[in-house]
Amino acid sequence: MNVPNTPLGVREATTTGPSSHRRKTFARILAALAAPFCIAPSAFAQDAASILEKADTIRFPREPFQVEVSVTSTTSSGEEFRKYRILSKGNENTIVQTVEPASERGQILLMKARDLWVFLPTVSQPVRLSLAQRLTGQVANGDLARANFSGDYTPKLLRTEKLDGHDHHVLELTAVDRGVTYSRVLLWVRTSNNAPHKAEFYSLSDKLLKTCIYDEYKTLGGKLRPTRLVMQDALKQGEQSTLEYASMQLRDIPDKVFDKEYLKKLQ
Repeated sequence: MNVPNTPLGVREATTTGPSSHRRKTFARILAALAAPFCIAPSAFAQDAASILEKADTIRFPREPFQVEVSVTSTTSSGEEFRKYRILSKGNENTIVQTVEPASERGQILLMKARDLWVFLPTVSQPVRLSLAQRLTGQVANGDLARANFSGDYTPKLLRTEKLDGHDHHVLELTAVDRGVTYSRVLLWVRTSNNAPHKAEFYSLSDKLLKTCIYDEYKTLGGKLRPTRLVMQDALKQGEQSTLEYASMQLRDIPDKVFDKEYLKKLQ
């Protein structure tokens, strides 16, 4: 007796059953073969969140830490140098102290949750600021005050593409609200090790503001991290800021340090 072939070349064990039974059997076979290629949207979201979280832990430690950041900004009027000391505990508590120039020493940024204040030695009360406000050159307050992307953005995995000879995941990060530093970020993360390589930062009107390259990976705070970030202005050609990270220490930082009333003691 001839046994009919299925569309996939799979033969029924018998042809004595009703045609409806054969159709159900074929449907089960097709479903089983197609299953490995069907990925639910929630799986993509989970992958994007996992990739972003791993990239964040490469950028900065999960533990409380202190780090020195030197910023050299190039503009049409010349070069400008500044140095900061950052104390960070989680993604909700950060202090940014100005070390250089000497004329600005004593200025302190304090971030608690999404609230940001600046303390000036000549002003009795802290002044409220936004994370998006420019600190120096191409560096916004939030670039130094917020350690991670994960808490501020909802990630989406757009695609995988080759960049500078390596495969990268391309993540689209959408701000969870208007209080974060940027409305949207595109982040290129190396597929082999989840290391961040490039970012593009966009405004609320979806205008490209600047790009950032993460490079010069060195051991910092016990892990291989990017120690040099180059932020280039997308609107003014040739204007950029180079951030260099050094002397990272994992250290215990008491919660009382991150308090407006405690700022004077940190001068």
